[in-house]
Amino acid sequence: MREIEPRLSDREVDRIAVKLAERLVTGALPVVGESAEAAPAAALGEGLFATIDDAVEAAALAFRGLESTTLEQRGAIIAAIRQAMVDSAEELASLAHQETGLGRSEDKLVKNLLVSRKTSGPEVFIPQAVTGDNGLTLTEYAPYGVIGAITPTTNPNATIICNTIAMVSAGNSIVFNVHPNARHCSMTNIRLLNRAIVQAGGPANVVCGVANPTIDSAQELMRHPGVRLLAVTGGAGVVREAMTSGKRAICAGPGNPPVVVDSTADLELAGRQIVAGGSFDNNIVCTDEKEVIAVDGIVDDLLRQMERAGAYQLDAAELRRLEKVIFTENRGPGRPSIVNKDLLGKNASVILAAAGIEVRGDPRLAVARVANDHPLVWTEQMMPVMPVTSVPDVGQAIELARAAEHGYGHSAGMYSRDIEALSKMARVINTSIFTKNGPFYAGLGEGGEGHTSFTIASPTGEGLTGPISFSRLRRCVLVDHFRIV
Repeated sequence: MREIEPRLSDREVDRIAVKLAERLVTGALPVVGESAEAAPAAALGEGLFATIDDAVEAAALAFRGLESTTLEQRGAIIAAIRQAMVDSAEELASLAHQETGLGRSEDKLVKNLLVSRKTSGPEVFIPQAVTGDNGLTLTEYAPYGVIGAITPTTNPNATIICNTIAMVSAGNSIVFNVHPNARHCSMTNIRLLNRAIVQAGGPANVVCGVANPTIDSAQELMRHPGVRLLAVTGGAGVVREAMTSGKRAICAGPGNPPVVVDSTADLELAGRQIVAGGSFDNNIVCTDEKEVIAVDGIVDDLLRQMERAGAYQLDAAELRRLEKVIFTENRGPGRPSIVNKDLLGKNASVILAAAGIEVRGDPRLAVARVANDHPLVWTEQMMPVMPVTSVPDVGQAIELARAAEHGYGHSAGMYSRDIEALSKMARVINTSIFTKNGPFYAGLGEGGEGHTSFTIASPTGEGLTGPISFSRLRRCVLVDHFRIV
């Protein structure tokens, strides 16, 4: 190995950290239940600790340091985080793709840049002052303290970056228990975040993590007395665990986002954008389109437009072959089935090849016309496989979409020129994100307006989270003074 020069630039140090993570990725991944004390020495430091206790203690000390910073200093810290994450976005995307084997590196880059630039910061905090005959009342947003955060394997870096910007903007410190299968890219991310914060004049260990995350360490974090608030992104099981922890919990759970296309829609636009959204990062983003419900009479044209946009349409025989490989347990009509985890987030060509279906090139999406009760309609498959079904009218399409979404309240969308139909579906579906005439990632701010969030907390009611979600209101009252009018 090339000898390292004794004096290194910050850029060189960053690249060495990334290269170290790359080498670690090629080795064995941690086993669930692996002892935290088994963490390699090289993995510790710059926010990474062997135990949850050590991480929480360090984060608590960092929180006290943050309390002494001015609002101007906090703004400088957030600006430094944004710039560091933009500079590292491509490397982190590559690391995540190499380690997890999920999605597409170029789409992970889009996510990393999106959260670095469009996650809300301290600018959202506007204090309220009320004066009257009885004096002055000032209400301000205050931090919780140490936040315990659980992150997924699907969006490891985007979630860490987004949560860090929002939580630190509110004045909190964080302890992450990342997904074991995204350990190394997450470790690199945490170290880079800490480096940026310290270089901007902030305290060390504002962002912490346990070096060998496991199910046991996640449970310990959720119940640690030094943790004041939980932020959880994951499946139904981890969400239930967080919500029964006895702590205030902000939880992002599963989704099965439907898209409705009615007879008034621009079908060329709908076909193109559904393929773009449904194939984004190979459908592992929880907001991605998962099933298409169209009205009778337009389905054939819609499928042709989807093919023109880069989708591969399965015939009936190919669909039957595909079902055998993408489901490890087919639970029958109208019920969610169990998907093959080995195919999660893989390219459509890989999934088709597993089913013995030969295709030319690298189609973005596999599409199939199916019955209303087909398991694909009812399952969050997280693969670039899109079921397309039809019903007689838009009212029935909206009702089927509501049922297929399972009441998760996550994301949904519609292509239509009928404002009444758009308004009706938005009311009926009652999701945190509803996208009209565009890909669902527009609802995250990518090609759409507004701030982004990769913690869509529908189960606990916050919806798109931001700095205010990780803040509490505090009131200061002065009696009988400061009314000057």
